[in-house]
Amino acid sequence: MAKLLYIQASPRQRSKSTKVARAFLKSYQTTHPDDIVETLNVFEKQLPAFDGLAVQAKYTILHGKEHTPEELQAWSEVEDVITEFKSADKYLFSVPMWNFSIPYRLKHYFDVIVQPGYTFIADENGYQPLVTGKALVVIYARGGAYSVGSDLESYDLQKRYMEQILGFIGFEKFDSIVIEPTLQGSPEDIEKMMQTSINKAVEIAKDF
Repeated sequence: MAKLLYIQASPRQRSKSTKVARAFLKSYQTTHPDDIVETLNVFEKQLPAFDGLAVQAKYTILHGKEHTPEELQAWSEVEDVITEFKSADKYLFSVPMWNFSIPYRLKHYFDVIVQPGYTFIADENGYQPLVTGKALVVIYARGGAYSVGSDLESYDLQKRYMEQILGFIGFEKFDSIVIEPTLQGSPEDIEKMMQTSINKAVEIAKDF
């Protein structure tokens, strides 16, 4: 029995990335009935503030010192989020593009979980990932078209960031479903694109 953690990064119920993710999960739960599926919506999750006290606690660890009681409390909240993340065997992200990048709440989530000694280490050989051997699917939605080779490719800081940060902590190969352009073309074209994305998600989920 495996655990799949679904991380939803849109606050909109009508989000196209969320809609495709739901199709993925329905297919997954049909073909993996014994697995555990948990949903984490970053817009509903009470994420700890990564402010002065949490940053101070982080550097206390880096310098090999002991936490003050206040630092310990702040850092324990960070550790709880990291533990929840690392407890999964498989991961599904649904991510809309906001201002060419990712939603700020998802960035906040990564700022909490990407920590030395927890999701990566730095040694004489450089950075080494600690979240390895786990499966991942990322579903992207964006209003424009930012495909490789297009005039707008350089504006895509969404997929590029996700691949960079997830690769940094250990995800080597994973499936991507890109829904684009969601704000261009006729309603018929958009519906056809959505159905193609849903079909792909259903197929990937069967053997995930």
